[in-house]
Amino acid sequence: MRSFAVAALLLIAACSSSTPATATPASSPTPLAIRSPSGAQLLAGGCGSTAIYKGGTLPQWASVNAPTLPYVVADDGLALGYLFSNPLKAGVDAQNKIFWYVGAPRNGSTLRAQGHPLRADAPTATFSKAADSSPGEIYPTGPTVPSPGCWRFTLTWQDGAQRTGADLLFS
Repeated sequence: MRSFAVAALLLIAACSSSTPATATPASSPTPLAIRSPSGAQLLAGGCGSTAIYKGGTLPQWASVNAPTLPYVVADDGLALGYLFSNPLKAGVDAQNKIFWYVGAPRNGSTLRAQGHPLRADAPTATFSKAADSSPGEIYPTGPTVPSPGCWRFTLTWQDGAQRTGADLLFS
């Protein structure tokens, strides 16, 4: 019994170390490590550095209740956009819809996007979406651009702490 008490005290002392433990929270996502998701079909209509895919194996954060629609993967794999509108249309009356999943917790922050034609500074287009949708880390958006072409969008959330980009083709 005495050896049990000594072992318990040693265990308590080891667990109450003054050095803080570092651990990855269970909710931290695993970003896509590849540009082409395993088993995905490559579709026409991509532009710049962003391809359009359908199907394949995605990380759990991007596939929870995911529709079976074409999608784009952002530059670093930390965001994925399901294209409810494909092809995307230019103009103020275009009714585009992209359902963005982000792989880093949004912590209640708004998704902001700034875009411009690839290799040009103007014109510009912006959109934002509050973190008011569920399930998961999702942002349904309806981006509009004034002119057709390949547009480069920079997406930010967590007040700019998370940043990624994607190229989207508008006809």
